[in-house]
Amino acid sequence: MTVVSRPTTAPLESELYDVIVIGSGIGGLVTATQLAAKGAHVLVLERYLIPGGSAGYFEREGYRFDVGASMIFGFGDRGTTNLLTRALQAVHVTLETIPDPVQIHYHLPKNLELKVHRDYEKFLQELIHHFPHEQAGIRRFYDECWKVFNCLNAMELLSLEELGYLTRVFFQRPAACLGLVKYLPQNVGDIARRFIKDPTLLKFIDMECYCWSVVPADRTPMINAGMVFSDRHYGGINYPKGGVGQIAQKLVEGLEKAGSRIQYKARVTHIIRDGGRAIGVKLASGQEYRAQRIVSNATRWDTFEKLMPKSEMPRAEQKWQTRYQKSPSFFSLHLGVKAEVLPPETECHHILLEDWAKLEAALGTLFVSIPTLLDPDLAPPGHHIIHAFTPDWIEDWQDLSPTHYNDKKETVAQQLIDRLEKIFPGLSAGLDYQEAGTPRTHRRFLGRDDGTYGPIPSRKLWGLLGMPFNRTSVPGLYCVGDSTFPGQGLNAVAFSGFACAHRVAVDLGL
Repeated sequence: MTVVSRPTTAPLESELYDVIVIGSGIGGLVTATQLAAKGAHVLVLERYLIPGGSAGYFEREGYRFDVGASMIFGFGDRGTTNLLTRALQAVHVTLETIPDPVQIHYHLPKNLELKVHRDYEKFLQELIHHFPHEQAGIRRFYDECWKVFNCLNAMELLSLEELGYLTRVFFQRPAACLGLVKYLPQNVGDIARRFIKDPTLLKFIDMECYCWSVVPADRTPMINAGMVFSDRHYGGINYPKGGVGQIAQKLVEGLEKAGSRIQYKARVTHIIRDGGRAIGVKLASGQEYRAQRIVSNATRWDTFEKLMPKSEMPRAEQKWQTRYQKSPSFFSLHLGVKAEVLPPETECHHILLEDWAKLEAALGTLFVSIPTLLDPDLAPPGHHIIHAFTPDWIEDWQDLSPTHYNDKKETVAQQLIDRLEKIFPGLSAGLDYQEAGTPRTHRRFLGRDDGTYGPIPSRKLWGLLGMPFNRTSVPGLYCVGDSTFPGQGLNAVAFSGFACAHRVAVDLGL
């Protein structure tokens, strides 16, 4: 794919927009709705039939499945870190949510079983029960996370690229700003080892990071961990009634109420530039749109290697690619099961790992979500949804014949079911529906290079200091989503959307 360069006098097929957003993932939709709420005329272009990307949904035989994870932060009702709540409020829409009393039930090597309760003290007591000799270290480490969170929760979270915002927030909250500066270059692993010595407990903290950052503690920024490890007890985990896909649906509703619009089945193939400046986009259909600003919610690999020619990649992007690599994709198994398969008191979210050495391996850590324990309406009466997914690489699924591809899908699916049987005995006998997706599936439907779920550090870096913000080296072009500060996770990409919209709004004079 190549960039289309053309003079500004050449006719384009449609009206001039203030902003075009490429992709309707949550980062892109938050950017679009925030700008629309400020009066901007925004066009969102989505290649698929529905919005949301990996926060979308699909329906099969009476089941409504979440495409990605069902463990949602950002729906609290106080503070400033409740970014999904704030994003919906900005465009005057609401979404009912259901609180989850437990973030995760861990099933770890050597029969280490514990739950991360929403009640902070209850969680600490359960962890201390397993590691009584580390009582002081456990409290000091997680209390350190609260220090980060309290700094974040004391200020409005907008663009760190905008000097006016930085000046204003510093004078309003100087202590919080200085506190965050201290943690910006630090990773979780370094801080955890200050307080904790037990190697198994340190591996547990690796898992605590891996379950949302897809890297262990040594490569997870402390800023991100402070948000996640504390907000699960402050704002809590809250599941949207009707499924995760309702978040994007409601944001689109608000976008259209605010006078902007979204176009589906609109696959952007080129970013149009004039004199080096991004001025529009071209679709696979040949249709072209022009705007004062272009925002890409695609990955940085898709943005700078496919929507623009790789040979013209800015030096800053080349340097970024030496520090970060693509995270794995996932093998996903969507099951419909009879309700009696699940034991009483089963929690909604589980993580299963049998061998610490396989924490980061393909098909190693197994994530499990059962959203119908919170919202039974997602499945037929007397049934539940089980979504099991595990990291996997697209290289393992390439160059297979259709027969070999399907055979491999069935083999891996059965391996996951066998593992799930250890938690839910009788699962196989209770199956009502089964569908599997591979990294190729994620690449096809989400339009993400290699099916990746975002960037991860290729080596140990200085906390969040290596993550790019929203502006790029190409004038008029911005990026949003998990390839930008602060990284992966639904609330993190919402943060990116708030920041991007703020930066674009300032540049447009809104």
